[in-house]
Amino acid sequence: MKKTIWTLLLVMFSMSTFAQSYFEDGLSSEWHSERRAELRKLMPANSAAVFFNNPVKNRTNDVDFIYHPNTDFFYFTGFREPNAVLVIFSEKREVNGGLADELIFVQNRDPRAEMWNGKRLGTEGMVANLGFQEALLNSDFAAKSGINLKDFDKILTFSLSEDIEGSSSNEPLIQMVNEFKTATAYPDALTEVSAQVYEMIKNSDLKSSDRVVQMLKRYERQYPDMMEDPLISSFMNAASPEKRMVVKEEIPEQKLDISSLGEMMGVLREIKTPEEITLLKKAVKISAVGQVEVMKAAKVGMTEREIQGVHEFIYKRYGAEELGYPSIVGGGNNGCILHYIENDKRDLSDRLLLMDLGAEWRGYTADVTRTIPINGKFNEEEKAIYDLVYQAQEAGIAISKPGTTFQEIDAAGRQIINDGLAKLGIIKKGEGHQYFPHGTSHHIGLDVHDRGTRNPIQVGMVFTIEPGIYIPIGSDCDEKWWGIAVRIEDDILITEEGAVNLSGDAPRTVAAIEEMMRLPSVLEEWVLPEID
Repeated sequence: MKKTIWTLLLVMFSMSTFAQSYFEDGLSSEWHSERRAELRKLMPANSAAVFFNNPVKNRTNDVDFIYHPNTDFFYFTGFREPNAVLVIFSEKREVNGGLADELIFVQNRDPRAEMWNGKRLGTEGMVANLGFQEALLNSDFAAKSGINLKDFDKILTFSLSEDIEGSSSNEPLIQMVNEFKTATAYPDALTEVSAQVYEMIKNSDLKSSDRVVQMLKRYERQYPDMMEDPLISSFMNAASPEKRMVVKEEIPEQKLDISSLGEMMGVLREIKTPEEITLLKKAVKISAVGQVEVMKAAKVGMTEREIQGVHEFIYKRYGAEELGYPSIVGGGNNGCILHYIENDKRDLSDRLLLMDLGAEWRGYTADVTRTIPINGKFNEEEKAIYDLVYQAQEAGIAISKPGTTFQEIDAAGRQIINDGLAKLGIIKKGEGHQYFPHGTSHHIGLDVHDRGTRNPIQVGMVFTIEPGIYIPIGSDCDEKWWGIAVRIEDDILITEEGAVNLSGDAPRTVAAIEEMMRLPSVLEEWVLPEID
């Protein structure tokens, strides 16, 4: 009888699970397959690329965080379940009696687990829904995959964590990672930093070794632990270029490569396809509407958490599945904390409100920031700082076209801010300061700080332009400037015609913001009962 019940459950889950994709309006299985084909073009001959999906993360006790897949893994698969690994071959090879250029290993169908934790695609669903020719169970990763990793000249992957949470939810992943490490003789001390340093040393010669040492000294300031590696330490401390070359020869040749795959992913993911741009536009539009509606609803006496809730309600109202990152809602001096996420200020009665939020739509995230006066009108000092940031952003947008670099965009805005702060008497002309402590641009996509390269801007890139000025209480300037924090952040698409501001629906100028804040809010009639 029990067997019959579980069989019926499995049939029901099978019928309800096999839709076209997780998102009917998301990326197609053909799109993901094309992305895998593009990676093969970048891979060296006779190589394999191995992608493990993210582990489950525990929130507290027996409650886990909402699962989010590794974005590289999702980019190639569209798959959103844990305990999975994707292996992509540079060329077709014989596997289990047939030819294949990829294999994916996933968790099994389990009616009891699915009743508690949601549907699983299983191997059949991977073929029927996500376009894989063959899928295997994760329990077969080592035993029945037909892959001998020793046959490859290069095995591309990422640095593998030593601290995957050891709950039962992650047991299959831990098993696969351990099997992979055994098969590849994965060194215990291998990290992305040491791999990059080894690569720099291996590529050095007598003429370039001095320059490489200078680069490694900069690395050392950020990653002091790297000097614990005797080969790296010996190279940096060698008495002459000739002795460095002796150390260089001691670095072992590795089939395992944990640095090149990140570079390949940067090349692929920094240029968005038309399908990705469609999803990003939707994420940004939703986020811009959130900013607009909060401008209408904001008033003295509201709380940071209340403002956060309005934004996130709008995201959910449009069907966004998640936030792209923790919401930043900083009133007054809290806006000077760049990644302020506590959002627990209870009485927004003082001055400016900085709101940095982004909806995630079908895996792709926006990143939009607006700064508004909570009482509806900028005072003289706030307006002066705001206009400086606005002019800096306008300068960056104006030069955003194919061939421009992020460094040039940053320099254009930074010059305006530096000159403006000096003119206002906040700094002396030419003086260094920390009032604009962050960069101006980063790619957005599957990650809010998306993968990319240092290449000049190209058609198809989507990135932020986000200058800011932050003057914390206690700063070395007139007190009238204290507590002012302004950031304006927009999401820019580069086309053949130039820059398109995808988040332009959210007002950016002082006049436009003040006008929007005078309009009635759809939430004004939404009055909740008092709770003691």
